[in-house]
Amino acid sequence: MGLWTTVSRLRRELAAHPGKLPDRAIAEEELAALAEMALSGGLEIPRLHRSLLLVAGAIGSVSALAGGLADVRRAVELFGQQPRR
Repeated sequence: MGLWTTVSRLRRELAAHPGKLPDRAIAEEELAALAEMALSGGLEIPRLHRSLLLVAGAIGSVSALAGGLADVRRAVELFGQQPRR
């Protein structure tokens, strides 16, 4: 699956999740940024990885969202590794 598709699916799953998540706004913001990058084609590898880390930190402990998060991670990894410093 492509980045936009996986991000869109996770955004819908997050929106439908009834639980109270303290960092929901962060996850929603970063998923929106990922979706925008995917649509515009302006893919910056460091920015993709940063957004993925923020989303994972915000919702990574929610088992109901784990599958969607894993799909987004795999889609981001298709664009290559972040350069090492």
